[in-house]
Amino acid sequence: MEQIEKIQGTEKEFIKVFQELCYSRSSWQVWADLMAAMACTLANSVDRTLPRHTAREKEYAECIDRLGGVEKPAKCFAIVVEALERNPDQDFLGKLYMSLELGNHWKGQFFTPYNVCECMASITINDNVQTLEKQEWISVNDPACGAGATLVAAANIFRRKKINYQTRVLFTANDIDRVVAQMCYIQLSLLGCAGWVAVANTISNPVCGDPLMPVEKPGQEFWYTPFYFRGEWNCRRQIQIFKEMCGSWITLIEERNPGKITFYFDFEKGDYKCQNS
Repeated sequence: MEQIEKIQGTEKEFIKVFQELCYSRSSWQVWADLMAAMACTLANSVDRTLPRHTAREKEYAECIDRLGGVEKPAKCFAIVVEALERNPDQDFLGKLYMSLELGNHWKGQFFTPYNVCECMASITINDNVQTLEKQEWISVNDPACGAGATLVAAANIFRRKKINYQTRVLFTANDIDRVVAQMCYIQLSLLGCAGWVAVANTISNPVCGDPLMPVEKPGQEFWYTPFYFRGEWNCRRQIQIFKEMCGSWITLIEERNPGKITFYFDFEKGDYKCQNS
């Protein structure tokens, strides 16, 4: 009887399978196809928006064909899932990317070490944790996200502070490089983070609009995580749409009802006073 190989979720496992895929193509080409196939798999499981869904189905099929079939890409995906399941507090794909020298080979990229990202995220969250406690939800943004190390670190800090980041934090990210943006999207999706990753130039073509419903402009590509479609976030988007549609009505109602007025008697001065609240 054939014994089923147990996946441990290690870098060594991933690199072994990855190198097998590189027998006739460059490591960069193989990596780009792997990330695209993983990202399309996650996105199309929940995002049925046309023509985006159809285009990603086609891209997935083309990537799998170039990779020589689904078996090895699926194994690589399973290794990533297992790695983040066993240790969510890491930048698994970012570390692999630098270990394989893909960043230096392509654009001279150098990702910030995870412990540095963790330090920055911790300082930012500790300074603003009281704000979160007063609000139903907040959004966090990384305008040059890379593989998403800073946002991954933030999610883990929220978790340690007993803040449910899956329902109370919206993670938004941008990067000009499509491949690393997909790496960020994959890791945020597997950690259960609600939000989106935009392939866009933060300086010359920034993302505009409400974080809940960003305006998709020409030259931008959006990847929405599976948890972005959860009930809580869908409800918040519906409320936001209602406010935008009925904003003028709400303003008129507020003008007609300026607030509660309380009248009381001042015993020391012997007269009435009123107070708006």
